[in-house]
Amino acid sequence: MLRFIPLKFGRLYRCLKLLLVVGLFVVLLMNTHNLFASFQKNELADRRFINLNKCPACFGTSWCRKFMNGQVSFETWGRLRFLDMFNVKNVYFAQYGEPREGTRRVVLKRLGSNQELADIDQKICKRATGRPRCDLIQAMYKTEFARLNGDVRLLTPDVVEGWSDLVHCPSQRLLDRVVRRYAETKDSGSFLLKNLKDTERMQLLMTLAFNPEPLVLQSFPSDEGWPFAKYLGACGRMVAVNYVGEELWSFYNAPWGKRVDLAKQLMDIAEQLTNNDFDFALYLLDVSFDNFAVGPRDGKVIVVDAENIVVADKRLIKQNKPENYDVWYESKFEECDKEACLSFSKDVLCSRVTVDHNYYAVCQNLLSRYATWRGSTGGLLHDPPADVAKDGRLETLLDECANPKKRYGRFQAAKELRDYLTQLGNGAR
Repeated sequence: MLRFIPLKFGRLYRCLKLLLVVGLFVVLLMNTHNLFASFQKNELADRRFINLNKCPACFGTSWCRKFMNGQVSFETWGRLRFLDMFNVKNVYFAQYGEPREGTRRVVLKRLGSNQELADIDQKICKRATGRPRCDLIQAMYKTEFARLNGDVRLLTPDVVEGWSDLVHCPSQRLLDRVVRRYAETKDSGSFLLKNLKDTERMQLLMTLAFNPEPLVLQSFPSDEGWPFAKYLGACGRMVAVNYVGEELWSFYNAPWGKRVDLAKQLMDIAEQLTNNDFDFALYLLDVSFDNFAVGPRDGKVIVVDAENIVVADKRLIKQNKPENYDVWYESKFEECDKEACLSFSKDVLCSRVTVDHNYYAVCQNLLSRYATWRGSTGGLLHDPPADVAKDGRLETLLDECANPKKRYGRFQAAKELRDYLTQLGNGAR
């Protein structure tokens, strides 16, 4: 009987695999015409496919010439439109080519699901006409996205506060930085909003409200050492960013030395985003193995999903002195039965100078025994070598970083953990 049960499950598993293969084969047969058409046509040169026809209700036009010239094309599987049903996040891999530089891999994002994009269209129409469907281009000129016309000098906090995580508590210094570094205009470099064309202003505000990830990448660029993917450009509702490498999850069972190096880099990212010379604290609200990637050559860890990031201006907090602003804030550990759980208050993150949120997020969701992802538990530093496990220091620091027992224990544990990971990394070489 004991041997019969696993055999039964084994047969069931094989049957399910067979059904899946047969199902995919049927779908392929039903889509044969579309299949051949997909390989023959570069849909990224189609204005309607990339929603260029919806501008200025879009994310930009700086890369449109490259798209229209056929310099950007989907990789093999990305050309199969029937697979879009599995691509809920609308993220694609593509090849971008320059005559003198050859081709390289890029990542294309629609910045939302099909439903989310349809919802924003409906909201624009309802605000402008009261109806869910309308002429989107005309409607844009009757919304708050067009309210800031050429007479408005600056983008100010009172206009956009709360539109998205990036501007949950915006300072004038942050908004000036966003406008000055806006990449979807030929005349970037000025913080004056009036220097942008009407369509460019609407595109900036649309991006800020729908998904501010492109603005995070532009305002805190990788070229200046920020741990984000490089922003390349946009056309319609398709944004292009640099391909970083495989997602962090691919390294879950990598050799111990490699995982120690990645863990140290993750803690360094938490530190950099919390404490930097610019006095901007960037708090990661969505921390999971899918939101980080690792470079194939340099092994560098990069944040590849920057939609849910609260940016707090520490200089403004010190200036305004809200209640308890100078009291260190400790994030509360809460166990839950879901993956990548975090407990936080955006208002608190915006009103304290010293916050341990990023250490908490990385330790709990990526490194410690509390981390769960795709049915696996134990975190990136699972199953350490016998001598490390016997010593017990790593487990103690990880526990204190995720679920501190002492007051302000996470701050100290994070510092010691970074030092200890450096020590372990040197020993693993």
